[in-house]
Amino acid sequence: MTDVSIIIPVYNGDKWIDDCLRSVETQNFNGKLEVSIFNDGSTDGTISKLEEWRETLREKSISVTLGGHTSNPRGVGYAKNQAVEQSSGVYLCFQDIDDVMSPDRVSKQYQAARSEQNSIIGSKFHREPEGSTERFTKWANTLSQDQLYSQIYTSHGPTLIMPTWFCHRSVYNKAGGFSEGGKGVPEDLIFFLRHLELGGGLCRVDADLLMYRYHPGATTFSIHEDTIWEIRMEYIQKQVLDKWESFTIWNAGKQGKKFYRNLSTTNQRKVAAFCDVDPKKIKCGAYIYHESKEKIKPTVPIVHFQSAKPPFIICMKLDLTGGEFEKNLASLNLKEGVDFFHFN
Repeated sequence: MTDVSIIIPVYNGDKWIDDCLRSVETQNFNGKLEVSIFNDGSTDGTISKLEEWRETLREKSISVTLGGHTSNPRGVGYAKNQAVEQSSGVYLCFQDIDDVMSPDRVSKQYQAARSEQNSIIGSKFHREPEGSTERFTKWANTLSQDQLYSQIYTSHGPTLIMPTWFCHRSVYNKAGGFSEGGKGVPEDLIFFLRHLELGGGLCRVDADLLMYRYHPGATTFSIHEDTIWEIRMEYIQKQVLDKWESFTIWNAGKQGKKFYRNLSTTNQRKVAAFCDVDPKKIKCGAYIYHESKEKIKPTVPIVHFQSAKPPFIICMKLDLTGGEFEKNLASLNLKEGVDFFHFN
């Protein structure tokens, strides 16, 4: 029986293959390990290089399953699903071809997953080149266990980044696999939110187990911001706002108003106020939604944050005000995930 299958989708990844599979080769895991790679129509030297590595890994008692096709690429979601379907491991370790895992990644996440069989297990990571996406990396690596759940609606995406995912095969099966919509579809975010909707858990191993490479060819860059926004709006309304009787939007500026305009009519009527610290915005007194289709245009008060009533949806970017926003929020002694959610 295979204990862990390392799932690797690949498209034109020949320049990354050596670094990636060398990191697989040096895993200190004592169980039975399999690498399942699906080639999604590569046109470079990917296939020949994978064949070379097949023998190298087999010499290390790591079985290799190679699949793929030579037609047009069908997308990361499809390739991941195919790699999972052709694999045999009880646990799945997701790995991107352009990233590098630490020698103890599989062993540490396997240990965590055995006691968290209904959870996605992630880990900390570092970026190359060093300093890439500094704010994002700091955010993801410093989230508390509770924040893994409460900050799932931010623009950063899943609170456990996809290249660090590790889970029991039943987690994948329960969620129904990844969306196969192709280029531009955030298959990881869709899977992540569906997993949570079905009662799945989240857990992070607090060790740096992955070098997460930053480069212009990364799949992330093919996903449009509006697509992410629509998915986030759908889920925060379904999971949070539909259950609230009223709430305040923290930010009377561009992002707060955009959030308001994209709410359902029912949830727009629940907005008690916008809050801010900018005297000019507060002096306006109210935001009038002139684009509304209602005969009487909705008018929402704008107040100072100290006068606002929770719960809040916070449409402020973190770590950009020299700590002032964070200090203001902390002064209200609110509980994240109950009294407020971030939608920055």
